[in-house]
Amino acid sequence: MEAYRSFAYVYDLLMDDIPYDEWVSYILSLWAEYDSNPKLVLELGCGTGNITLRLAELGYDMIGSDISEDMLTVAKSKQKNNDVLFLCQDMRSFELYGTVDSIICLFDSLNYILNENELLDTFKLVYNYLNPDGIFIFDLNTAYKFKHVLDNNSFSVVKDSAACIWGHIYNDDILEYFVTLFIKQNADSYQKSEEFHYQKSYPIKKIKHLLDLAGLKLLNTYDAFTFDPVKPNSERVYFIASK
Repeated sequence: MEAYRSFAYVYDLLMDDIPYDEWVSYILSLWAEYDSNPKLVLELGCGTGNITLRLAELGYDMIGSDISEDMLTVAKSKQKNNDVLFLCQDMRSFELYGTVDSIICLFDSLNYILNENELLDTFKLVYNYLNPDGIFIFDLNTAYKFKHVLDNNSFSVVKDSAACIWGHIYNDDILEYFVTLFIKQNADSYQKSEEFHYQKSYPIKKIKHLLDLAGLKLLNTYDAFTFDPVKPNSERVYFIASK
């Protein structure tokens, strides 16, 4: 499951077009929609901390958890104060010292769990560590996106100090994408590295079933960044669940 090694150190550079402030605003609007006013929040799969740190700046007590030590190293380097607890943990077996008011898991992090039983394990842990009135917010890339947007397509990003090429193959609910990185070492040379990533598509009915088994109730699903129902061509779906 672990990836994002060399990629971790150029992730923010190559992903600088992501509107993180808008992602945060959407999370705030979801909390408001469900009358949730969390104080202590856990972000699973927090990566380099772009959401975790923004929420901390807004006054939320944040815990950021990720399986990649490299991503967390970058996240910690961006802290203005040591007010965020970053934990290097696998979301399939994470542990906390107590419960939290809300748990979020964004940027299709749960798609990286390729086994349904392991996804169920994650949901069970969410149930264990979520306060009774808390909500669980997460998103997933859809099979539509894998099949009609990514499959057999490649994308590239080129910056002054790094470049990245993504290639994708989708088969039997699994998206394989291979990342080729070129990281500038000096004026005349670049270091090349490669990583392989895998994601699995899950139908909404399957997610609901697994949430039910974990004791969680699916409150709603939305086409990403809206309050609209999921469409056949939705590329990302947000799920809202509670105990």
